[in-house]
Amino acid sequence: MQTKLQILVGDVLKTDLPFFDVCVANLPYQISSPFVFKLLLHRPFFRCAVLMFQREFAMRLVATPGDKLYCRLSINTQLLARVDHLMKVGKNNFRPPPKVESSVVRIEPKNPPPPVNFQEWDGLVRIAFVRKNKTLSAAFKSTAVEQLLEKNYRIHCSVHNVEVPTDFSIAKKIESVLQEVDFSEKRARSMDIDDFMVLLHAFNSAGIHFS
Repeated sequence: MQTKLQILVGDVLKTDLPFFDVCVANLPYQISSPFVFKLLLHRPFFRCAVLMFQREFAMRLVATPGDKLYCRLSINTQLLARVDHLMKVGKNNFRPPPKVESSVVRIEPKNPPPPVNFQEWDGLVRIAFVRKNKTLSAAFKSTAVEQLLEKNYRIHCSVHNVEVPTDFSIAKKIESVLQEVDFSEKRARSMDIDDFMVLLHAFNSAGIHFS
């Protein structure tokens, strides 16, 4: 047994994880989100993880388009993995009982992963879900968003020796992409992975990048 057991002591978020096949954990709930994404970006791939989270966090992981809890966490996790809710764990199962209910979920990473640049993907999803009930047309009209995307667009054009017109308007460029794919009136709360794939491809094809 001694030759098969290795004990690592430290902060799991700061520690380089060794190869593993299965992860089973009852986490401090405040590190739930960063730990999930540390797992999902871990290489080589593991087979599955069975984890206990605060109930609301667990339900966000498995939420689908249209659900009240559907959010950036939901779509990012489901892009990279299959997520299943296994069981509820009532607070009375603990001594002393905590103030929140818990749930156990199973996460199985998609192998191979989807053919998408995750930084680009997350940049787009982050903008769309800041105001998930607003139309995409409205979500992209934030001054900070327009400034970021114009900066990225100008860098893209510079790298590819493309001249930017003197009367260039990033707002018009964004709106033309949204209209091209008929997404101006769509809302993040009801968009699935395929919708965001289409939108990301349309933006990237127009030279607009998110990372």
